[in-house]
Amino acid sequence: MLKLKSVKTLVIASAVSLAAATAALAFPDKSVEYIIPFGPGGESDISARFQQPFFKEKFGQDLVVSYKPGGGGAVSWAQLNSMAGDGYTIMGINLPHIVIQPAQKDVGYTTDDIKAFYMFHYTPDAIVVTADSPYQTLADLIADAKANPGALTMSGSGKATANHLAQIRFDKMAGIKTTYVPFKGTGASTTAALGKQVKAQWGYTTVGAAQGDAVRLLAVAMEERHPLFPDVPTFKELGFDMVGGAYRGMAVPKDTPDETVKALSDMFGEINADEAFRKQMLDGGFALLDVGIDGMAEFMKARKDEYIEAATEAGLLN
Repeated sequence: MLKLKSVKTLVIASAVSLAAATAALAFPDKSVEYIIPFGPGGESDISARFQQPFFKEKFGQDLVVSYKPGGGGAVSWAQLNSMAGDGYTIMGINLPHIVIQPAQKDVGYTTDDIKAFYMFHYTPDAIVVTADSPYQTLADLIADAKANPGALTMSGSGKATANHLAQIRFDKMAGIKTTYVPFKGTGASTTAALGKQVKAQWGYTTVGAAQGDAVRLLAVAMEERHPLFPDVPTFKELGFDMVGGAYRGMAVPKDTPDETVKALSDMFGEINADEAFRKQMLDGGFALLDVGIDGMAEFMKARKDEYIEAATEAGLLN
């Protein structure tokens, strides 16, 4: 009787393992909801829309984009771990948002609550001026800032954002003092710059892509020049060790099984490797980033250390 029970137990265990393996192989077998924690039309939405057709083509299921805006993304991120951890709900994440928000105050989540599984691109920081600006080069801007401390005004997207942290870091590196003027979003910041309400803008390469000949980029925060702007130097070329911008990726609820998380990471990695997708992103002014689940811990630690240091020095954190 004991032997029979042992055999039955083994058979049941094998069946369960087989079922789990079959389910893993079949993933995804239905549509995946992709929650954007902002309203439609922003860069998070645009990049998700770029991913949609590639997901359908490669994996046979729809990537359904939905929106849950509020609190600069905090409303959605605070709800993420209450959602089903089956791999069929993923959420867009942004840096420095998910580091700075919980460091400033209680927003219902902590950075460690967010289980990021893939970071796929960033919008590189760039100093943007109008086409008729007297600043022809970054050296021109620095010279004016040194001659007139605090008089050089620069628009940017919000407080304690990628733009704001870039301004803080660059002022320190260049030994200058500029005045940062926060606006609600990149669109409003760009409008202010085009309207000469400020002398320059801490924007992104995507501003250059969207505005064309109306603006000039003085430098971009990339390791190498952006293919869309071959004549624009990187900050590193000019002697400033600045690489970064607004990073975007995806996360899942913390109780999502490791094998499902790895599958999702590999799937979006496959999309990111597609030459047609990469061209679409680069043409839009984005820069590709390929950080999967295996490299996520190291990547997040480096970003967190960098952001906390800059925000603390600027008095943005208590």
